[in-house]
Amino acid sequence: QVQLVESGGGLVQAGDSLRLSCTASGRPFSNYAMGWFRQAPGKEREFVAAISGNGVLKYYADSMQGRFTTSRDNSKSTVYLQMNSLKPDDTAIYYCAAGEASKYATKGSNVGAYEHWGQGTQVTVSS
Repeated sequence: QVQLVESGGGLVQAGDSLRLSCTASGRPFSNYAMGWFRQAPGKEREFVAAISGNGVLKYYADSMQGRFTTSRDNSKSTVYLQMNSLKPDDTAIYYCAAGEASKYATKGSNVGAYEHWGQGTQVTVSS
């Protein structure tokens, strides 16, 4: 079992940047491919980014490509989501998720592929 705790959300203005963090505990972190998802009010949970256990392979949703970057520090059991040029449409609760995988692979964009989820952190972007 692995526990995930997100942090770094908040209220920002359009065009600002935020960095979200997700820290894991309970199992060797590098055993897990990590993902970021978000959910806006009244909408389904949406894939944002995924990263392999060794941090080399990364995969982004088309709408976030170029603005969002994910990375991880396995020595700190932490995965990051750097969000730049934020827009009001980026307002949502952001979740990190973990799924056991080869360290060379991501778990992709499917919500069901991830076994463990954090509680989420709110990001609000004002216009």
